[in-house]
Amino acid sequence: MIKYPVIGISIFIIFFIGIYVGSAEIFPYQVLKSIKNQISNVSLEDMENEVNSRFEPSNYIKLKNEDDVKVKKSQLIDYIWNDNKLSNKEPTKIDIETDNDFQFRNLDNIEALEIKMEHNVNSIIYIFHPLEKNNDVMIYHQGHSGGFKNGKLTIERFVNSGYTVAAFSMPLIGMNDKPMVELENIGLIKLQKHNQFEFVKTDEFSPIKYFLEPINQTLNYLEKNYEFSKYHMIGISGGGWTTTVYPAIDDRISKSFAVSGSIPLPLRYKIQDIGDWEQNDPELYKISNYLELYVMNSVGEGREFVQIFNRYDPCCFDGTPYELYQDEVKTALREIGSGQFSIFLDESHREHKISEITINYVLENIEED
Repeated sequence: MIKYPVIGISIFIIFFIGIYVGSAEIFPYQVLKSIKNQISNVSLEDMENEVNSRFEPSNYIKLKNEDDVKVKKSQLIDYIWNDNKLSNKEPTKIDIETDNDFQFRNLDNIEALEIKMEHNVNSIIYIFHPLEKNNDVMIYHQGHSGGFKNGKLTIERFVNSGYTVAAFSMPLIGMNDKPMVELENIGLIKLQKHNQFEFVKTDEFSPIKYFLEPINQTLNYLEKNYEFSKYHMIGISGGGWTTTVYPAIDDRISKSFAVSGSIPLPLRYKIQDIGDWEQNDPELYKISNYLELYVMNSVGEGREFVQIFNRYDPCCFDGTPYELYQDEVKTALREIGSGQFSIFLDESHREHKISEITINYVLENIEED
């Protein structure tokens, strides 16, 4: 007689656990989402074969020399900043209470910066200064899963290795504000997701600026107040996307490492690979498609762009999609004359993360120089 109430209570608990997992997008949300997508896309293999057979990357890389690269960079800067050059603005220093979140053995101090942009969208950045330093900066950019505190272990490894780390979160995420915006003929809305940026986009303003302006201003600040030798960048997921786009327009970044950050739009036949608004802004990619961004990110003496893929990533960009375009990107770089494009495939885990193996690879790559 007792078994029926027990079954009922169990179903009730499972139901609400399922609701919580779905709304908070916590483990095992991404795994279940991946399974659902695989089940619903019964013709995924046929779609993959069709896309792969029709994908001709060399047709979409229009960069043949350094002048072509300069023109593309200028066009991107004009679209993002509505200007013919990068912003020369600097962030404001702010006071923080770190409440023992970051107790690294090689940490000297933390600076906090804030950047305020249109519609009160802001960005809070932490600069981690090591005790024993190597005079290089590593820009760390977190993705959609939360603020840069989620990357604490990665930040700690770089700080303990002597790197000054500038840590960023995506707009509206982490410590960054979610402002209210009054929109003509719509009313007052609260900006909470990146897809809402389409509402504030105008002919004079691109919300892509929200993602890139904080990095530019922070570099301006670091250059003015310190004498660092090199700047590098690493990002995961949406931060990997930022690591793909920003170094393509700013040569101050020497080496950049995008983890699960992007693949060209024609290869996104899986639902989980489509991405947020910034991954699909038509005006941005009509100026420079992803293949050209990979080239631009790589071009320059001593510069390198590395795409890092988690082969069994439950979130996005799993497998080996790079096999369809890596040779063409490298060929374009050889024609232009300088720079390096590389791939690193991490097969050590089944998570959406920057693994210990990936961090070791990045440190070895940088320290080769």
